[in-house]
Amino acid sequence: MTVPRREPGSDAVPTAAPSALPDLSDAYANAVHIPGGEDYPARWAAAAAAFRAAHPPRTLAHGPGPRDRLDLFRPDGTPQGLLVFFHGGYWMAFGREDFSHLAAGALGRGWAVAIPSLPLAPGARIGAIVRAAARAAEAAAAQMPDAPLALAGHSAGGHLAARLACPDVPLACRSRLACVLAISPLANLAPLMRTAMNATLRLDPAECAAESPLLRPRPPVRVTVWVGEGERPAFRDQALWLSRAWDAPLVVEPGRHHFDVIAGLETPAHALARTATGEAP
Repeated sequence: MTVPRREPGSDAVPTAAPSALPDLSDAYANAVHIPGGEDYPARWAAAAAAFRAAHPPRTLAHGPGPRDRLDLFRPDGTPQGLLVFFHGGYWMAFGREDFSHLAAGALGRGWAVAIPSLPLAPGARIGAIVRAAARAAEAAAAQMPDAPLALAGHSAGGHLAARLACPDVPLACRSRLACVLAISPLANLAPLMRTAMNATLRLDPAECAAESPLLRPRPPVRVTVWVGEGERPAFRDQALWLSRAWDAPLVVEPGRHHFDVIAGLETPAHALARTATGEAP
């Protein structure tokens, strides 16, 4: 499942968004291009509620805001490590309660899992969301000071996981960071300035340059980039760009699209769950 640096997609990595260039709203739309795509949020929420009922988490604050909360799931016995998972939603939607079930794979492998909620746009810009993500990782890590730390995220959450790997982001627990898994990440933010959602995100060239992992030096930690074979070309390009820029393994999972590429996190034996908890892909 690991592929070399060659994957179909554009080799050009855009770093600016002149107004004369085409609108990219459809290129970054997912639900309308996935059969039954509009049903996924309700399915995630139901699976998450059932998982929380069977595995009640401890909820902790990681900041002063109403969304500055994380759910911490602990395995039986001493945790082998701590996985912090950041969910997707274009920094505009969802919360920790929608993705609790994705803790199942790592939990079954003896790892503790923290799933944070974070401030959302337009109430917070992406730079502020990055800082909140770092506070969430620090708060979770403080609960188990001896455990190795792994960061994973999907889509906008993949951006956050990769961004926290960058040494310019203050992260008190950085010395414990063992690995990062960026699933369908948004590594270069500049194309999003050419989408309708930028009315909410309010991205500008300066913030794109500052907060795009693609434009930061390769971090000194193992990073794996993961994407579904059936994802939109824009997301496959984003994954390819980050893989190339950081010389990181790129895994293209057959038969997966943007909404079900995270399903492997639910199963301890799945390669995605194994990679999230420190195994090489």
